[in-house]
Amino acid sequence: MSDSISQTEVEIKNANGLHMKPAMQLVDTASRFMSDIKVSNGKTVVDGKSIMQIAMLAATAGTKLTITAKGSDAQMATEALKDLIENKLFGEQSRQAEKESAG
Repeated sequence: MSDSISQTEVEIKNANGLHMKPAMQLVDTASRFMSDIKVSNGKTVVDGKSIMQIAMLAATAGTKLTITAKGSDAQMATEALKDLIENKLFGEQSRQAEKESAG
């Protein structure tokens, strides 16, 4: 199977930004795929499978990231990472929703 390229843009929505715990979740998710994964904040491009490099992005709330994957599972990789960032919000969204519904 030939390598394909998939790219998606996401926005960091959680108030705490891409701090160490969500950065680790991003790296763990990216590492499940064979594809080469790069993450960019518009200025810096880093390896999506390296916690040290992801931390260098210093992505705060509102930061737009471009995720690019190249490989046989590129499409699955970008979809999984987009879902993680936009929908799961590293477990922080559910806690926020619980606070709002309780209040």
